Amino acid sequence: MTDAAFDTPLTRAYGTRLPIVAGGLMWLGDAAYVSAAAGAGIMGFLTAASFKDPADLRAEIAKARAACGDRPFGVNVSMLPKLVEGESVAETFRLIAGEGVRFVETSGRNPEPYLPILKDAGVHVLHKVPSVRFAQKAQAVGVDMVAIVGAECGGHPGLDLIGSAVNMALAERRLDIPFLIGGGIGAGGQIVAALANGAAGVVLGTRLLVAQEVSAHPDYKAALVAASERDTMLTMGSVRNTIRTLANETAKTVAEIERTDPDVGIDVLMPHVTGAIGRRAYVTGDVSKGMLSAGQSLGLTDRIAPMADIVAQLEAEALAALDRLRPRAKAAVA
Repeated sequence: MTDAAFDTPLTRAYGTRLPIVAGGLMWLGDAAYVSAAAGAGIMGFLTAASFKDPADLRAEIAKARAACGDRPFGVNVSMLPKLVEGESVAETFRLIAGEGVRFVETSGRNPEPYLPILKDAGVHVLHKVPSVRFAQKAQAVGVDMVAIVGAECGGHPGLDLIGSAVNMALAERRLDIPFLIGGGIGAGGQIVAALANGAAGVVLGTRLLVAQEVSAHPDYKAALVAASERDTMLTMGSVRNTIRTLANETAKTVAEIERTDPDVGIDVLMPHVTGAIGRRAYVTGDVSKGMLSAGQSLGLTDRIAPMADIVAQLEAEALAALDRLRPRAKAAVA
């Protein structure tokens, strides 16, 4: 049986057993990923940007639906921070809605212009933000739930660089809609801490990169297991697009360019930071090159294992954390 503490607005909205979201992973968020999450009792999101051709995205949604059966999955749509000419975000949302997908995870910029497309189709919208002030804006425009990812997260933690512990306390005070906490989350006790601070659950990224079902080279996953919480670094602050990645050759090169030329533009950085370089690491296992998103929960990635085993470990740790608290609560009542 599932502990009553895990009955939250997240589990009720998605119909999952546990209050955990497997967030969209660029190039890796595919049908195998979301079906593994569904099988483990958590919510997973395909990453729309991984499928450049709309026909490919449509096909992947069909694969995910077949693999998940009646268990839930969603689609992540990551928008660039600013609208650019020729982008097809609206068309992507229409495709998702037309395919009958019930859940969407958005990030990158304000989703307000696209909410009518999603709401008219009855789609539940989870919007991911880097700090509580953006969560308040998302709440004001009408999203259903927000995920707040702290400075510890892999990928883009924003410019405020507020830690997850502070985010969860601020969110409890300032938000009325359900919120999730992400960034550095990789242990069950952290899930309990988030719930105790009013969160509906947590969002995981880095911790799940070592799942067997993730379609990345075994050497890439082995490198993550071997890494510690000290093996990441922040770069690209010079172009207001801060990113936390593995501290590899590419990241160190970018950091040196930014150090010597604080006014460097994206054109100079692009040969180093283009996603095509990083994508090769997932194929070859060579983690020395590319901007490979990874958060400080690397210190908690202890083995390559099936998604279900990773989630089972998190659940066991969360239950142990609850047991540590409950005797104290009983003693206080007595």
